[in-house]
Amino acid sequence: MADQNLKPEIFELNNGTMRVLITNLGCTITSLSVPDKDGKLADVVLGFDSLEPYLKGAAPYFGSIVGRVANRIKDGKFKLNGVDYSLPINKPPNSLHGGHKGFDKKVWEATNITKGENPSITFKYHSSDGEEGYPGDVSVTATYTLTSSTTMRLDMEAVPNKPTPISLAQHTYWNLAGHNSGNILDHSIQIRANHVTPVDQNTIPTGGIMPVKGTPFDFTAEKRIGESIHEVGLGYDHNYVLDCGEEKAGLKHAAKVKDPSSSRILNLWSNAPGMQFYTGNYVNGVVGKGGAVYGKHAGLCLETQGFPNAINQPNFPSIVVQSGEKYQHTMLFEFSVE
Repeated sequence: MADQNLKPEIFELNNGTMRVLITNLGCTITSLSVPDKDGKLADVVLGFDSLEPYLKGAAPYFGSIVGRVANRIKDGKFKLNGVDYSLPINKPPNSLHGGHKGFDKKVWEATNITKGENPSITFKYHSSDGEEGYPGDVSVTATYTLTSSTTMRLDMEAVPNKPTPISLAQHTYWNLAGHNSGNILDHSIQIRANHVTPVDQNTIPTGGIMPVKGTPFDFTAEKRIGESIHEVGLGYDHNYVLDCGEEKAGLKHAAKVKDPSSSRILNLWSNAPGMQFYTGNYVNGVVGKGGAVYGKHAGLCLETQGFPNAINQPNFPSIVVQSGEKYQHTMLFEFSVE
């Protein structure tokens, strides 16, 4: 079992160009600073200066790893190998991001902390059988590494002792102009997806796979986020099927985000089948770092993941991991300027 005396603390990865602060509370990125076109550093993630607001639940999943299953599970129910399971309904009528106390609210063990040119830290968590209603013990690790001067890699792995659904996501809210710079509607984004999974009125995928061509969901070519956002209700909160990105080293190009004011660019690579593109639609007056007030659309999330509610959709890629198998999810965050 994990040590019950683990304390939440903040760790730093710094290679001289890029500085990242991560807490073992939910493997949460609390700060990430990268240079703009003039070499000026800015912190480009939403969050808080201290751990207290995270502990109090003030963060709408800012920067954390969410699990055991990211996104929504319809009515908090699923069947696996003939057994019915019920999960907490923490986002009525569904179960969201692992339940009331998902991985984002757990204190992980920090190990293998290295400094130098490619600093790295590994977090470990043991999720027990029945936790938040899920079957099986799962041993989880998450390793953040600065692999080059402006690139961060995240490797998430999980091994269960009996079949169970596992789909982890990294839930950072990005604002490439700086966390305190207002909304992200002027950012442009290219998403390497020809399809989305349309949803019902409770944000649960219908099971369909819809082409984005000719819809406000089409980001196959780089497009300003604010251009069609008014046509999609509160904003974007949809799972994109990552089906048309180039590959490198086993990872698919998922998205390219650009901020015109700073010329910062984020290219995201991942081996996950889907990516929830979320434009911070529910953020409302959260007081964050340095007293900055985060409003609607203050940040955007690029949550690569298994498809939402995949456990109940036989035609979606399966998120069930068998006993002794290893779930592996890698994300590569490449920053640059143009």
